[in-house]
Amino acid sequence: MRALKTLVGVVLAAAVLAGCGFQLRGSNGQYNLPFQSIWLAFPEASPLGTELKRNLRAAETVRIEQDASKAQALFDVLSESRGKAILSLNSLGRVREYTLSYTLVFRVRDANNRELLAPTEITLRRNIAFDEGQVLAKESEEALLYRDMQTDLVQQILRRLAAIKPAA
Repeated sequence: MRALKTLVGVVLAAAVLAGCGFQLRGSNGQYNLPFQSIWLAFPEASPLGTELKRNLRAAETVRIEQDASKAQALFDVLSESRGKAILSLNSLGRVREYTLSYTLVFRVRDANNRELLAPTEITLRRNIAFDEGQVLAKESEEALLYRDMQTDLVQQILRRLAAIKPAA
């Protein structure tokens, strides 16, 4: 009975918050960035750069410039790397689990070359079980995990860009 009352209370509170228009900042995929244009220093074929551009274009609040001199903000990629390390071995000494990692180090400058965001490192990790009998399936799962980390990385970048305080 008490659990039912608690459940009803939680559902009622959620309905009231939803009805009043309350929304977590950025929860609708839109971020208020403190600049109108940005230049991204990703290589043309970078999957991470492509996904970040797609997310910024979807927001329609910021322009992506092809020329750094026309942008209000400059996004510099200092390093980007993927890694794979052994997490655990079975009793025969064969790999049982791997840890996948995806690391990006970047900074953001304004048009006057002042740092808006100091060099920032984001590292994401995922564990993956390994089975010698399912090598192709595990390779596909690994690719899927890297794509998932890439999407998560883009969302973290957008949140950090939205949190930048413009220089006075």
